[in-house]
Amino acid sequence: MLADLPPSHTESDGSAVVRVLSYNVRSMRDDVGALARVIRACAPDVVCVQEAPRFFRWRKAAARLARTSDLVYVTGGATASGPMILSSLRATVERTEDILLPRTPGLHQRGFATAVLRFGRARLGVLSCHLSIKDEERYGQGKLLLDTLAGLGVPHAVAAGDLNDRPDGRTFGLLADALQDGWATKPWGREHTTRLGDPLQRIDAVLATEGVEVLGCGVPMGLPGVAERDLRAATDHLPVLAALRIPAAS
Repeated sequence: MLADLPPSHTESDGSAVVRVLSYNVRSMRDDVGALARVIRACAPDVVCVQEAPRFFRWRKAAARLARTSDLVYVTGGATASGPMILSSLRATVERTEDILLPRTPGLHQRGFATAVLRFGRARLGVLSCHLSIKDEERYGQGKLLLDTLAGLGVPHAVAAGDLNDRPDGRTFGLLADALQDGWATKPWGREHTTRLGDPLQRIDAVLATEGVEVLGCGVPMGLPGVAERDLRAATDHLPVLAALRIPAAS
């Protein structure tokens, strides 16, 4: 049985321990009940979703996922071409922005869902992403991700998503050079994020700016309430869960 990460809480100095989950949900084409059970078992404060529904009645599908996961919709979905952010009621939403990225003809439109959330005196910028399958476009999107994160105007931020790149790839390397790679900083749980039975790869990540303390990060396989059958049924990626300590704003 996997030992749990620190629970969400606010400390005496005003800093906040925040649980962030990154999850590619494959447009909710699989078992939504299993998906919601996995999310609930992870007890996240923030969920960075990739491949959220984008077409007919997408808002209804997003609301369903939020409701069944005991969360609320913050931003994204079709308006960000797939990335989406959900949160618990613990978070106060200060502002949101969905950004569509420059598109290479013949490739999918990509985007970022972004928000600034407050947990008491701690403020956290959040960016959910799903980067391109093509190296050149992906690298350009990695540069835009760093620019966008810096442009949120808060000292502490997290980017989470499906990078479509491995740690030895140049885009993953670009991001890990500028940000803390959660798994590399404080590994916890399982490393690889591809579907069980597929070739072992870590292509999903939670990355944090300097000053954020990573208390643990990885795939929550073996966490109480996270059943392997649900991980297999929910989608074709495994989720990444991180516990982060966010300093109080001065």
